[in-house]
Amino acid sequence: MGLVLGSAFLGAVIGGLNARRRGGRPLDIAQYAAAFAIAFALLGLIASVIISRIMLG
Repeated sequence: MGLVLGSAFLGAVIGGLNARRRGGRPLDIAQYAAAFAIAFALLGLIASVIISRIMLG
């Protein structure tokens, strides 16, 4: 659970910074942050499932 939330937060930060660097307006920044957060959360969920399956054998 922590891995998913942490990766979602990291994705939101990266997405927001990316949009700001490109000169986006506040709604652009919010959209980038949300999209990156969803994508990173999905990757974190996949990583969490893989790690749990490896640990359980």
